[in-house]
Amino acid sequence: MRSPARPSALPLPAAASARDPALLRRWGALLVALVLCWPLLVLTEFRPWTVFDQRSLRSTLGFLVQFVPPRADAEFLRLLLRETWRTVAIATAGLTIAWCIAVPLALGSTARLSVSALASRMATGPALLRQGLRWTTIVLRSVPELVWALLFVRVVGLGPTAGVLAIGIAYGGMLGKVYAEILESADPSTTEALLRNGSGRLQALLFGTLPQCGPELVSYTVYRWECAIRSSVVLGFVGAGGLGQELDNATKMFAGAEVSSILLVFIALVALSDRVSAALRRAME
Repeated sequence: MRSPARPSALPLPAAASARDPALLRRWGALLVALVLCWPLLVLTEFRPWTVFDQRSLRSTLGFLVQFVPPRADAEFLRLLLRETWRTVAIATAGLTIAWCIAVPLALGSTARLSVSALASRMATGPALLRQGLRWTTIVLRSVPELVWALLFVRVVGLGPTAGVLAIGIAYGGMLGKVYAEILESADPSTTEALLRNGSGRLQALLFGTLPQCGPELVSYTVYRWECAIRSSVVLGFVGAGGLGQELDNATKMFAGAEVSSILLVFIALVALSDRVSAALRRAME
């Protein structure tokens, strides 16, 4: 005998189906966030309405009107091309130094390639070494590159050398930390199998870890190159040369046409780095 068919689920009333069960929690979280953020806004004297003050709007619009058209005479374009090349050179040289610092820090601070950690707890010596390298990355990236540039300007004087060294040291700590985290997040089975069967650390790295992490490492490195270009522009304000120094001069002289030309070059450089990153990712797929 066939069992009677189960009644289909009754439709919920319109009011019940439209009611969000998490609505009270969301509003409560928003209220708590506003209560916590309000003292921070008061402490920082955050007053965005001053931007729309009549005097502020008049001076802002007067400066923005000078942006059009951008300056494009031959003499200025030659200067812009030279300083653009110098900016890219500062960023590339700084990132190269950072990469040379980051790779040993990352390989030494990750436990993925540790032979002593395969059978049991990591030995005391390697564990202390890895902890020391992790603290080194913390120290390097804790000091902003702008502060490093100010220190190096005192040591080596004004010019691109201070910017290159500042980017190299600060970004060395950043790259080292992120490289280590990327290596640690990879699937350990292949690397451990190679190490257990007698492979060296270099072989385990090249054939076990890098095939999994390569695209992510390349993508993050190119992203940091883009950040280094922006940082080299900021470092120009403290005498490190490049487009940043020209932007500082143009801003102080209220030369809006020159400022807009330099900003357009910034946008082009960031777009170029994005295309380079996409091309490298496609090449590694």
